[in-house]
Amino acid sequence: MRFAFLPLFLCFVTSINALHFYLDANQQRCFIEELPTDTVVEGHYRALEWSEQQQKYMDNEDLGIIVEVQEEPSGHVVVKTIGPLEGKFTFTSVEAGDHSICLSTNYTSWFSHTHIRLHLDIVVGSTKADVETDRTHVSELANKVRDLNQKLEDIRREQQYQREREEDFRDLSEATNARAVWYSLAQIVVLVATCAWQLRHLKHFFEDRKMR
Repeated sequence: MRFAFLPLFLCFVTSINALHFYLDANQQRCFIEELPTDTVVEGHYRALEWSEQQQKYMDNEDLGIIVEVQEEPSGHVVVKTIGPLEGKFTFTSVEAGDHSICLSTNYTSWFSHTHIRLHLDIVVGSTKADVETDRTHVSELANKVRDLNQKLEDIRREQQYQREREEDFRDLSEATNARAVWYSLAQIVVLVATCAWQLRHLKHFFEDRKMR
């Protein structure tokens, strides 16, 4: 017998489906979960067996629970395990789509009239495994951030060094230009003085010639 229920899907919010149901020893119950890609699902179950003597559901250490998860409609088996009467299972969806979660007992006799009450909690989204993965990712990101900060600091030091070199070069260039200007002015003064002296000398020379 198979039945489906509608799960709640939010991208960043965990959805929890808790229920209990009854099944016979040779019966299988399946649930359909529509999952996006790379979604972690964790299920926790606890089975109780009906005791005719005690007239109530009790723990039975011989009771085992078979959990099988398949991708629909490909039929690819994601999980297939046999656990104790209380346990959990975890899987990550590889492809988006319906996933069937089926539970049954380890009793194989078709003539068994044993009744089982099964409590099942299904957590879709953030689980402890996902948190550990996030911590790993955070650690990796922190290392990358530290590396980037170190590279930025190296770049800042290089830029500071380049600015200091540019300032030194600018000061040297200004000093050189200043010396060149003063040297040019000195040359102009010497040239003017030389021209003045030559003109004066020529003036005296021509005056002496006229007097003779």
